Amino acid sequence: MHIGLLLYPRLTQLDLTGPFEVFARMEGARVHLVWKTLEPITCDRGLALLPTTRFAECPQLDVVCVPGGPGQIELMEDDETLEFLRRQAKGARWVTSVCTGSLVLGAAGLLRGYRAACHWASRDQLALLGATPVAERVVIDRDRVTGGGVTAGIDFALQLVADMAGRDQAEAIQLSIEYDPAPPFQAGAPERIDPAALERIRQRMAPMMERRLSATRRAAARLR
Repeated sequence: MHIGLLLYPRLTQLDLTGPFEVFARMEGARVHLVWKTLEPITCDRGLALLPTTRFAECPQLDVVCVPGGPGQIELMEDDETLEFLRRQAKGARWVTSVCTGSLVLGAAGLLRGYRAACHWASRDQLALLGATPVAERVVIDRDRVTGGGVTAGIDFALQLVADMAGRDQAEAIQLSIEYDPAPPFQAGAPERIDPAALERIRQRMAPMMERRLSATRRAAARLR
């Protein structure tokens, strides 16, 4: 079972490392961190990670996964990456993403006609790329599996392991990583946070959101 996680500059590391921790514990799985080169990649908060496989040498993947993060904006116009995803998608059993990684799949034309999840602040942009936005932690539509924002990557990976290897193995992995969430605050979704706090967060995010929306519109125009 070959599982490939796209590792690219300025991604949000938990989008990748959460699913990686789950997939790496699955029996018979080989997990690849895939990029154009094997040089260290710096994530959006400064953590450096090493790719293990280059595009050119990557085997056919059973699962291809695109994490999200600020670097996703540039990735939506990266022809080499988009073509890699299209090529892998033709032979993959599952085409997947976490957070705003779904916008990259959309830019590659891989979500047209599919229901999909995304980070709450960017979910509506999926519609521009021909997908149906869904406000859920994990969305499964045929061979497309998409997770919501950041921490949803763990939920997504556990669900996919259950589908691939059975619930018993997924539950064993969940216990081994002691994934038993009990957050100190009920502020993990826009519907549950104070409206004034939500507005302040939206204002801080506004410049990046405008850049992301512009990239999504350009990607939508190319798909047409």
